[in-house]
Amino acid sequence: IEFIRSSYFNKLEYTRFSSSVGKFVGFTEYGVRNAEYWNNDASLLSAMKAQKEVYCLNHIQIEYNNM
Repeated sequence: IEFIRSSYFNKLEYTRFSSSVGKFVGFTEYGVRNAEYWNNDASLLSAMKAQKEVYCLNHIQIEYNNM
């Protein structure tokens, strides 16, 4: 199970957080600057890593039951 949060502008993805990588990755110049800023914030990184347990693991059984 992987938690992914992507940010888009004009259908172009500029940043992504992946729980398997554990940090933000930028895909454009603007996204790289944002990713560097966000990766330096330890509380934001720990909150994003916790989203896997908060959202994904709590809802996996519901999704499998509906399939």
